[in-house]
Amino acid sequence: MNDFVLAGDLGGTNLRVAAIDDEGRMLARLEDETPRHTDDTRIVAAALRLAKECGDRIGRKPLGLGFALPAIMSGPEGRVFSSPNLPELNGSLIGPNLREGLSMDVVLENDANAAAIGENWLGASQGSGDSICLTLGTGVGGGIILDGRPHRGPDGTAGEIGHVCVEPLGPPCGCGSYGCLEQFASATAVVRIAREMASDFSDTKVPLDSEFTALDLYNAGTSGDRLAVEVFRRVGYYLGIAIGGIVNVLNPEVVVLGGGMSGAWDLFIGELKEEIRKRAFHEPAERARIVRAKLGSDAGLFGAAWLAFAQGTRSIDQSH
Repeated sequence: MNDFVLAGDLGGTNLRVAAIDDEGRMLARLEDETPRHTDDTRIVAAALRLAKECGDRIGRKPLGLGFALPAIMSGPEGRVFSSPNLPELNGSLIGPNLREGLSMDVVLENDANAAAIGENWLGASQGSGDSICLTLGTGVGGGIILDGRPHRGPDGTAGEIGHVCVEPLGPPCGCGSYGCLEQFASATAVVRIAREMASDFSDTKVPLDSEFTALDLYNAGTSGDRLAVEVFRRVGYYLGIAIGGIVNVLNPEVVVLGGGMSGAWDLFIGELKEEIRKRAFHEPAERARIVRAKLGSDAGLFGAAWLAFAQGTRSIDQSH
């Protein structure tokens, strides 16, 4: 009977907890809306409730809990420094609170790092020692695997690829800088860009009303709408600038693109690869495979599970 751990993934909309064994099999999975409040009490209570229920379904004691959340935090202490999408977590000691409530080891990880770890364990970059994972969603997250280990840096901020500047005079970003990749390659960015460019495309069929979303733009692009096609071409252009620089700096074997925006792959991948070809050294550009994520929205859960097994002390096991 295989050992198992609990894995949690907290987002601005949903909180998910799963029981996952050491071969990457998901034994149970529960999901609820993320509770919002002025502090972290409701989130901690919901996470404890789901974790206990998930463990009870298996009927055995898990080895520990890995928990992914959209935040920058200190690993050893488990204190959240910054969580723009869930500000009630700022300053929270969520790690110790979960550890005390469950009476088990708990390891925390940034959600984008967890997705990179999950894809490297069981997904699109499996078998690769050096890989990059970008999650293209409401924002743009990033995670780095070097020599089979997650690379976080001394302050835990390594991998913030969404905040690489790709347009020095570009729009302001929530991080305090200007022209970040997140302002050109996220779901919120393409909505803004489409509205800004609409006057130049009088023939567009994109419904540019208050309910307009990135999915509307994607659907229009697949039908050949010129505005939508141009917006996603620009997404590829700016992604290519950022990834080209990363290829030169880190020489990865694989670059994984996940998140909801990766569904528009066919509309931006050509421009992305062309920019990498123009901007990166030839050999590393040829080596780096640009691939779509395989684990979908569960990548963070699998990454959190791997961390719970590993507790950050070993290379990612590529045998499964």
